[in-house]
Amino acid sequence: MFDTALSAADLWFLTKGAGMTILVTAVSVVFGTVLGIVFGVFRYQLGAIWAAPVTFVLDVSRSIPLLIQLVLANAFLGTVLRLQMSGFTVACMVLTLYTAAYCAEIVRGGIDAVPLNTRRAARSLGMTWAQDMRYIVMPLATRVALPSWIGLALGVMKDSALVYVVQVVELMKSTQILITRLQEPLFLLLICGLFYFVISFPLARFGGYLEKRWSND
Repeated sequence: MFDTALSAADLWFLTKGAGMTILVTAVSVVFGTVLGIVFGVFRYQLGAIWAAPVTFVLDVSRSIPLLIQLVLANAFLGTVLRLQMSGFTVACMVLTLYTAAYCAEIVRGGIDAVPLNTRRAARSLGMTWAQDMRYIVMPLATRVALPSWIGLALGVMKDSALVYVVQVVELMKSTQILITRLQEPLFLLLICGLFYFVISFPLARFGGYLEKRWSND
């Protein structure tokens, strides 16, 4: 018969870690998506030359491993700038920029996918640039970009396991703490995986539902 030292208090500890994972992910994805939309439209409208400074910053965020970004950001803000920021704040800042870097490319690709003739037709009807973007471009671009955005959100959720380096006790860190104490790595990692599945599955299914619904429109 299977026996474990895992208690109800330990499960609650994992649940709180899962809550922190959801919170970090939600904050980062929401703000990262907003910034990504702004940067994506900015890059599309201004072209490669004028948007070069923004592109450089986004490329740096995409190119450097997230773990290194978290360590360097924490050291720079705390040691160099001497700003007293919590690990949660640092983690959200880094993950937000990380999300925005990828989201900007998703948005730019979605806008590029809108046929130029469609935009010309909208402008010929007297629509302003803002109206064209709001009523024509963004709805069409959203359909193209949604699958990639869902993948990005799920990726950020899993990448949030790295925020332990800035002393944030999320789901993976909670699991590691219990593994050290209980010495039941396989069982605890199985539970950790189930937590991640429960968190990510609704988002993945919601994205699939929207894709199916839009494809039938």
